[in-house]
Amino acid sequence: MGWIITIIIGLIAGAVAHRVLNSRGGFIGSLVVGLVGALVGGELAHLFNLHMTGGILDRLIIAVLGSILFLFVWKKVFK
Repeated sequence: MGWIITIIIGLIAGAVAHRVLNSRGGFIGSLVVGLVGALVGGELAHLFNLHMTGGILDRLIIAVLGSILFLFVWKKVFK
């Protein structure tokens, strides 16, 4: 069940990041951006000692912020 929630959060986070940065991405692109963003956001939260409760909303916020950061950097590097 945990993997399913992670994939759903990754899809939502990737879709939001694509929408915020006005970029194109399909189902797989949104999933990859969301999952990588969740990893990036999680590492940054750990680095800055942000104590999250571990709920779905916390995970979604961290994943969305990480996805936006990841996609922004990706677009700047590979433009």
